[in-house]
Amino acid sequence: MVHKKVTLIGKSSESFDAAADDAIDRAEDTLENVHWIEVEEFGVELATADGREYQAEVEVAFELE
Repeated sequence: MVHKKVTLIGKSSESFDAAADDAIDRAEDTLENVHWIEVEEFGVELATADGREYQAEVEVAFELE
């Protein structure tokens, strides 16, 4: 069994939790055999967004077929 890891960054104007959920939802929708997801880092984008844009960087591990 071999796994691959990719990094995704979810975004939300609401919260860090919603940003992490954004990345997790995208991983589940586009990747098969997702085994685990680790939240690596949180950040807030201020420069280019109206208000705050919460970001969650997650590492996704999935099994290769």
